[in-house]
Amino acid sequence: MSSKSSISEKHTPKSGVLSPSHETDPEVAIEGTLEDFEVFKKTAEGVDFRTVGWPRATVIFLKVIFATGVLSIPTAMFSLGAVGGALSVIGWSMLNTYTAQIQGDFRNSHPGVHSIADMAKVVGGPWVKELAGVLFIVAYVLCTGSGILGVSIGLNALSHHAACTVWWSFIATVVVALTASVRKFHQIGWLTWAGFASIFTAVLIVVIAVTLRDRPAAAPQTGDYELGYYVIAYPTFAAGMVASCTIFVSSAGTSAFLPVISEMRNPRDYRKALYTCMAIVTAAYLSFSLVVYRWCGQWVASPSLGSAGQTVKMVAYGIGLVGLIVSACLYLHVAAKYIFVRILRDSKHLQSNTIVHWGTWLSCTFGLAAISFILAEAIPVFNYLLALTGSICFAPLAIMLPGWLWLYDHPEYRRGSAGKQALYWFHAAFIPLGAFFLVGGTYGVILEIKEAYADGLIGSAFACADNSNSS
Repeated sequence: MSSKSSISEKHTPKSGVLSPSHETDPEVAIEGTLEDFEVFKKTAEGVDFRTVGWPRATVIFLKVIFATGVLSIPTAMFSLGAVGGALSVIGWSMLNTYTAQIQGDFRNSHPGVHSIADMAKVVGGPWVKELAGVLFIVAYVLCTGSGILGVSIGLNALSHHAACTVWWSFIATVVVALTASVRKFHQIGWLTWAGFASIFTAVLIVVIAVTLRDRPAAAPQTGDYELGYYVIAYPTFAAGMVASCTIFVSSAGTSAFLPVISEMRNPRDYRKALYTCMAIVTAAYLSFSLVVYRWCGQWVASPSLGSAGQTVKMVAYGIGLVGLIVSACLYLHVAAKYIFVRILRDSKHLQSNTIVHWGTWLSCTFGLAAISFILAEAIPVFNYLLALTGSICFAPLAIMLPGWLWLYDHPEYRRGSAGKQALYWFHAAFIPLGAFFLVGGTYGVILEIKEAYADGLIGSAFACADNSNSS
């Protein structure tokens, strides 16, 4: 038996993934046994998916996280107040960064996994895997829907409502599906640069513009008015949970990073990309949202690109439209790639240019795009759609499951020193925290949606009205 085979047997547990011990064994890295467990193989004959460097991975991560979040956080600030909102942005960003680190470390300790669902199988078996897979798909289908909704609002603004909003949403869906059908993250890379630059510039224009106005664009333009800016606010339970979910979900989509790791040239560079991405995102979220909330108060629009008046709104959407499309494209690509790999994994069609390969891939992208379109029209308010995604999907995926992953890889901490036991129970607390957010957040969002319908703030599903709101 060859040395390579011996090493593989030594470090491969019955579950079919590598144990964490390989990280300290240089012989494993030299012999390349990790490659045997990767989903996408380095190949000269088929499609080589392993082409993403860490700088490009950073930009992909930035585009996954930054866009819809920065457009919704100023609205959440109104419910929580400036101090509560700022602390919430910092706290959730730090937690989401740490749980993303846990997921990446777990993936690199078990390189046979491709998605968060594969990780769930390692720690909980096939039933937990299927549940995580469903939540993953639902999460990114809803995120795609929020992106489609943002694009349709932008097209409405640019066209002065020249067509029905449903028609604009349909056009947005087709464009998003076509761009998401590019097979490799590396090929989407140039889109992510353009997308991040466009949305960052658009938001910066709005941030500057709101500070140059005497009063918010949506406020009464004559007479006295209430700005609605609070340093400390006292929201109802439902409003507080919706705001917390909105801020949480703005940086919680880290499970989308995992398929990208499988296409990185060196998966060990993941932490570089993660830390760079989250540092930029947190700084931008905090500064942009606080400025917009300070100058707009309760009159902030959702998405926030409409907060500085019609002219600036058109300029911002004109510049930021590419970013909104690329965001939705990435969300759809991630969800479709998960199903695609599930169907064709260990098949010759996974990395071959066959009819089965292309038929499966295009069916995944356009099928999920159609579902996203339907959901975007059924829940036609931007911040509610994002908050619902956070409570139902990302609370289990980005809080509960990472805690479980850490406990699985560090069982010895439970009976170790006092410091190790404290760390063990700290990570164990992620599970009830996520459960609280799952139940409480979903309840709050549903209650807020119900009240919004009753107050006439939301039109009927598939209505032609502009689906942005001002509070």
